[in-house]
Amino acid sequence: MRAVIVFAITAAYPLLVFLGLGHFEPRWLALMLAALALLRALGSRNDRFWWWAAAAGLVLAAVSALANEALPLKLYPVLVNTVLLLVFGASLRHPPSMIERLARLREPALDARGVAYTRRVTQVWCGFFALNGSIALATALWGSDRSWALYNGLISYLLIGALFAGEWLVRRRVRARHKTAP
Repeated sequence: MRAVIVFAITAAYPLLVFLGLGHFEPRWLALMLAALALLRALGSRNDRFWWWAAAAGLVLAAVSALANEALPLKLYPVLVNTVLLLVFGASLRHPPSMIERLARLREPALDARGVAYTRRVTQVWCGFFALNGSIALATALWGSDRSWALYNGLISYLLIGALFAGEWLVRRRVRARHKTAP
């Protein structure tokens, strides 16, 4: 249940910040970020990447609260993309890759081609997180609150959905090709 709450707040975070900035000072919105960071820490168990993310989220919340500035609040999507890039990237250095781990939940006997394919998909996700985090940073630093919320609260989710859908289509073609190959 906690994971669902953390996911929902994280997904809605840009919209909540955007709407909140119209009614509250950033220091009060920092409480939401601190609560999100604490929920993430409580749900992380032994995953050091998410512990670091929770700690960094608390730092962003503290800076926002003390300075009464919105920028630290707007940097949270950058933090999430950075942590995901680190998690996926670390899985490339220390296999199995993140996508292979997920694939093995449905197909435990993944063959060598499947392992190679999932490694490539993990690399694609790393590229996505690097690009998405960079755009999130640019919108936080130079964009309006509206453009920041639009990108981080809608466009980035549409891009994630497009990447999922595109990968699913590619996977179907790759599987079909390998079934007909000698």
